[in-house]
Amino acid sequence: MIEKEFALSGSEQNPDLTAKDRKAFLRDRLLGKGAPGPVEAFKQHGADFVVASDLDELIAGMNKLTPAPLLDAAHVRAQIEARDRQLANKVTKDAQVQGIYNSRRYIGDKIGRTSAPHRLLDPAAGPLIGVKLHILTRKTLGGIQTDLDSRAIGADGSVLPGLYAAGEVAGFGGGGVHGYNALEGTFLGGCIFSGRAAGRHAARSL
Repeated sequence: MIEKEFALSGSEQNPDLTAKDRKAFLRDRLLGKGAPGPVEAFKQHGADFVVASDLDELIAGMNKLTPAPLLDAAHVRAQIEARDRQLANKVTKDAQVQGIYNSRRYIGDKIGRTSAPHRLLDPAAGPLIGVKLHILTRKTLGGIQTDLDSRAIGADGSVLPGLYAAGEVAGFGGGGVHGYNALEGTFLGGCIFSGRAAGRHAARSL
């Protein structure tokens, strides 16, 4: 899994992608030469990575990363074994397992993105790797409420004189210009639009 799926969680972790070397990408994925260098370095030296040969060792190592032991080995084992049983079920209803099989119907995902389905506790698929997660806020979906001139509106619904909000601070993607279509690539237009509205009104108010 770490050879394919972890390597694509950020393109900077895969030199084949950052170098736009298609031949190297296909060669490394088809021949299974292991995880890319940066990913392997994370695995070997990362402070938040635990590598173990069996589940009990993995859980013990993960519990050492937190002030108090948060993982119960029996509970984690039960969850993983239940997931592994679904791989032997030809009519599985497990959404994650179904998603893996479906993604591999596309040749691009099969070669470069999704590892072949296998039991997590299969010794041949080892070692087991655990990664401590750190929760952070990347962006907000709200923002400062504005009118059509990008003027900030207070809690009582009145305009706050001289205060404007433009860009993402005015809401997802710049004042919600794109509505439900505000995907990663569409923020710039909304930011420019709300910035222009604020600038024009501020200029008129001089």
